[in-house]
Amino acid sequence: MKIAIIGAGNMGGSIARGLTKGSMIEDLDIIVSNPSVDKLKKLRNEYLGLSITQDNAEAATGADIVILAVKPWLVEPVMRELKLKSKQILISVAAGISFEELAHYVVAPEMPMFRLIPNTAISELESMTLVSARNTNDEQDKFILRLFSEMGTVMLIPEDKITAATALASCGIAYVLKYVQAAMQAGIEMGIRPKDAMTMVAQSLKGAAALILNNDTHPSVEIDKVTTPGGITIKGINELEHNGFTSAIIQAMKASK
Repeated sequence: MKIAIIGAGNMGGSIARGLTKGSMIEDLDIIVSNPSVDKLKKLRNEYLGLSITQDNAEAATGADIVILAVKPWLVEPVMRELKLKSKQILISVAAGISFEELAHYVVAPEMPMFRLIPNTAISELESMTLVSARNTNDEQDKFILRLFSEMGTVMLIPEDKITAATALASCGIAYVLKYVQAAMQAGIEMGIRPKDAMTMVAQSLKGAAALILNNDTHPSVEIDKVTTPGGITIKGINELEHNGFTSAIIQAMKASK
């Protein structure tokens, strides 16, 4: 199974790194294209088995799966350049570009397509990846879900839920990191060294995520376990609410939709 990744930016590069860390695709079966050579050389230095090229059409030729990881405004010109065949599978990572739009840019509009919304943690095999499918069969769906499940958690959803889910899973990672940054600043003010503060907060987030993902529970239940009556945690929780923490998160998510 040969995979071409068109674009070596933050997302294309992260996907390439994630695929090389997985077990289903050999490095030799991955080719990455990008107009500038610096990002390609960086990837090649990290993973010697990868093939690189500055020619998008060359990368796509002969690939079973073509992952389009370019900015939305570049989708049309790049797709016209690729001239994909109906037997190939197209995976688009471009946010906001619908299946209907993609179909107008390909030679074979009925070719199997996936829309893929990972987050940058895919390079660490910890992405929350959203997948929608069009003109695909069960075998193709299962393969793509299995492929990306090696890089985190995967969820197959209808295309009309992509926008809302992107706010939660893709944009959402930035909001989580913003919390880490803010908590670090508080820690530094209270006398904790920056790197130590970052480790403390990041591990606390990792632990909170594990509690939710590994148990039949709910955030409210877990919060109740650590908010002792008259204790310091409930004072902090109430301060968050007094300052609009919940409302700010909701508004940020809705603004990203």
